[in-house]
Amino acid sequence: MKKKFFVLDGSSLLYRAFYALPLLESQSGEFTNAIYGFSNMLVKLLVEWQPDALVIAFDKGKKTFRNKLFPEYKGTRKPTPPELLSQIPILHEMAAAWGIPFIEMAGYEADDIIGTLANRAVMNGYEAFAVTGDKDALQLVKPDLKVLFTKKGISELKIYDEEAFR
Repeated sequence: MKKKFFVLDGSSLLYRAFYALPLLESQSGEFTNAIYGFSNMLVKLLVEWQPDALVIAFDKGKKTFRNKLFPEYKGTRKPTPPELLSQIPILHEMAAAWGIPFIEMAGYEADDIIGTLANRAVMNGYEAFAVTGDKDALQLVKPDLKVLFTKKGISELKIYDEEAFR
């Protein structure tokens, strides 16, 4: 049986968790709904799938190499709500506390990191799983690389292997 490598689309999952739950605040007034939803999903993944390795990939900044090729790339996106932005540093802290590598790279999106790491994991003999709510990740599906697509907010996952993708 192959070892299981999971790469989580931190940007997508945190965003989905933010909108799936009502705004929650800590006693000190920090918004926590996205972190709460993300951590619940993470615990569920750890218990149900028992990955051998897991990382969180995240977008770093708004500009990527794609903006140089096409300046209007994602130009119509609404700004990230400040209530969500304030939770990103908490996600960094949470990942560090759990010993989960948090990978982000200026000029690249989480998608780029996910594709690179998942494909390298497969080349190194792992069964890889990309966990995301972004349908762009479906292009990664191939033998030993599946996409776990978040449905219904963050509580359900649809497994996309080659057969399901077809």
